[in-house]
Amino acid sequence: MKNLKLKKLKNILKKLKSVVIAYSGGVDSTFLVKMAIDTLGHTRVIAVTARSETYPYSEYKDAKRLAKRMGAKHITIHTKELRIKNFKSNPLNRCYYCKFELFKKLIEIKRRASFAGVVDGTNYDDLKDIRYGRKAAEELGVRSPLLEAGIGKDLIRRHSKELELDTWQKPSFACLASRLPFHTDITAEKLEKIDKAENYLRQLGFKQVRVRIHKEIARLEFYKEDFKKMLSKEINNKVIKHLKVLGFKYITMDLEGYRTGSMHETYNVIARSPAAEGGGRRSNPKNEIASALRASQ
Repeated sequence: MKNLKLKKLKNILKKLKSVVIAYSGGVDSTFLVKMAIDTLGHTRVIAVTARSETYPYSEYKDAKRLAKRMGAKHITIHTKELRIKNFKSNPLNRCYYCKFELFKKLIEIKRRASFAGVVDGTNYDDLKDIRYGRKAAEELGVRSPLLEAGIGKDLIRRHSKELELDTWQKPSFACLASRLPFHTDITAEKLEKIDKAENYLRQLGFKQVRVRIHKEIARLEFYKEDFKKMLSKEINNKVIKHLKVLGFKYITMDLEGYRTGSMHETYNVIARSPAAEGGGRRSNPKNEIASALRASQ
């Protein structure tokens, strides 16, 4: 089954002939760049990384290092998500507006290079999660070869290890905007605070971490096996001191541990206030999720 899926991936790439890849340096996009280079050759693959306030510099440095190691032609562009009103206000389908801007820039790079297609690293397992950026990809004709080949995260990690890619055991990463509650403004200051907090926690040895902001509260998500470490007196005191210096008033640890998309959970039980709506109208959160999901399919 593994070989059949990898063969299908290579066939998809061969038919495309030349590709511009949305490349973040994460597990999926790094694997896709490597497979594209091995299948099409270095001259027919362009890996493009978008820099913005939502993307930590540490991730960018890692992406550059990995691209160089793979021998990929690597281009850096700059996106301005915080200038997009529909992104900055942080609606449920925020990712649609981010991806739409990104993909438009990649399409322009494709046009100038006279390449055949634009692709991203969406994999088969991503269908289990809420992915509003899929609608932008579909509207603009961006392909997802990993998804089309039925390749999920486990196979990507296993084959990445065989290919000796450092990313085979790299923790999953999502843009920093995902740490903020929906319908609260995304600002450069908030994103910088989150980035500094998470960097510090990683330096302390936490493998996976999210610092979710709820006004003056920092809600920390870790793997459950790291709970004991977090509750040790020395580490606990260091974390509290450092995060309070960054401006957080209260520091809490989420007892459910790390999980993707935890900001969506409030939509199961809490309706948005009229203030969050920007007027007197109150919406049904379940209806909004259903509507956004339909738009993403």
